[in-house]
Amino acid sequence: VVGSSGGIDSALTLALAVEALGADQVLAVTMPSSFSSPGSVDDSIALCRNLGIRLLNHSIAPLVQQHQQSFEASTGAPLAGLALENIQARIRGTTLMAISNASGHLLLTTGNKSELSVGYFTVYGDACGGLGLIGDLYKQEVFELCRHLNATSPHEIVPRAIIDKPPSAELAPGQVATARLPPYPLLDEILKFLIEGSRLSESERLAATTTVNSLQANDDGRALLKRIQTMISRSEFKRRQAPPVLRVRSLAFGSGRQVPVAAVHY
Repeated sequence: VVGSSGGIDSALTLALAVEALGADQVLAVTMPSSFSSPGSVDDSIALCRNLGIRLLNHSIAPLVQQHQQSFEASTGAPLAGLALENIQARIRGTTLMAISNASGHLLLTTGNKSELSVGYFTVYGDACGGLGLIGDLYKQEVFELCRHLNATSPHEIVPRAIIDKPPSAELAPGQVATARLPPYPLLDEILKFLIEGSRLSESERLAATTTVNSLQANDDGRALLKRIQTMISRSEFKRRQAPPVLRVRSLAFGSGRQVPVAAVHY
């Protein structure tokens, strides 16, 4: 079972699950909220039609509204900002776990390595699950693999609209991932340098090193590198609680990563 957001990460996770197990063994769930765009549900429907899998529509809008009302009644303050964003992800996680329990299906989490690295996910929300199929793929690799699946299939698997849309968690009005993160092509090169370093292939190491060297040449670039390093360190506690991922690169997050859960930053 996979939460289908209409985004590229859940699309690739569903496509890989179908290739591994068959369409009859995979269930998708779309869980729109008041912040979801109509295209999110439409794109999920198109994807599941392409894959030949069942799609459940389970709106979380009423549950989010109930949480907002009860939170304000008990605290005297509105549920807003990050707290409101995360409650949506956690309601979705609870819903998916309930479906997993009721059906006996394994819940697959959909986080990619870029976002796992910098903590751009919600603990007990979209991090719920038993296994992460794409947790060792950087965001650009997710795009490349989706394009590859389409190019090598007799028919379109991942709808073009999903590949072309700007990545967004859709937890707030007009939200896009690049409002909080640098563009993924740049972020991925930084992460490869910081996480895998000398373990990269020669061509990847050259590309990542060239990118980082150019950033180190000016104040803004150095500040960005420091910010990304800090984000990696501060999100270790989140990754420690995330499901295991399938390792496909030279260095993956998981039980072999011996770093502190909490660290001091200056």
